[in-house]
Amino acid sequence: MTFNIARRRLISGGMNRIACLLMSGLLTVTPAVAQEPTEPMPDDMREGMSLLEEGTKLFLRGLANEMEPALKELAENMEPALRELLGLIDDFDAYHLPEVLPNGDIIIRRKTPPAPSPEDEIEI
Repeated sequence: MTFNIARRRLISGGMNRIACLLMSGLLTVTPAVAQEPTEPMPDDMREGMSLLEEGTKLFLRGLANEMEPALKELAENMEPALRELLGLIDDFDAYHLPEVLPNGDIIIRRKTPPAPSPEDEIEI
């Protein structure tokens, strides 16, 4: 049991580090891409941009390869719970959109309430 907890902490910690690296990489590339050139770029600048683009592609490809096993495990672990949830909810069209109450509660109302069954009635 403790091995699974340690493994989960390691995976979640690794994902946090990966997310930080991804964000820092994207933030460094974004200003260069967002700027529109007012004059033609020199050849060395164009070469630098293509190298930066290639480096970003390699970084993201490596990130995807590193995260793939963790995402597959997450999907495998969530599948039974999602199937159970879908079994509980008959049809999504039978419900209104979720509402958030002032106290923070979230409610999901049925569009047409089901008819009460004789078993649900209380005898007095």
